[in-house]
Amino acid sequence: MIVIRAARPEDAAAIAAIYAPHVLTGTVSFETEAPDTRAMRGRMASSDGLYPWMVATNGDEDGGVIAYAYATRFRDRPAYRYVVETSIYVAGTVQRQGAGRLLYEALIDTLRAQGFTQAIGAIALPNEGSISLHEAVGFRRAGVYREVGYKNGQWIDVGFWQCELNDAVVPPIEPKPFSEVGVVRI
Repeated sequence: MIVIRAARPEDAAAIAAIYAPHVLTGTVSFETEAPDTRAMRGRMASSDGLYPWMVATNGDEDGGVIAYAYATRFRDRPAYRYVVETSIYVAGTVQRQGAGRLLYEALIDTLRAQGFTQAIGAIALPNEGSISLHEAVGFRRAGVYREVGYKNGQWIDVGFWQCELNDAVVPPIEPKPFSEVGVVRI
């Protein structure tokens, strides 16, 4: 049984371990040095209670972390505060077994409950697995930046997928903090 819950500071080591192979051997992350537990804990804390960090565990609340997903600020300027950028990483041993989709659906449901209007997913191309996951939870292709990252001896395109979360009303409603909403599953 897969359990979805808010990430805790003590999950940082497992999250860093899931992320490291993507940094060190792949091209889906443009980082070149894998963040350690302390750095990952700092990233989680920098969400300031506004942006969700969530994990999927195998078995129960305290089971091993097998995937993580989070949202972060889309861009720095204040006018972008209603939009988030999302990311998800699944441990290699459990990819394509359903945990990623359950986790991403919970993230999207939570962002909707918080009142964000759009979610943006950036995908290093090619990556059919990530594209399929994003589209399965409601993202649609929005565009591509050509050859914007150089890693592992190659130039990499980045595709952008966009998911409408809520209507863009005027005036906009300020998003609620994740610390108040918690994990939502509809």
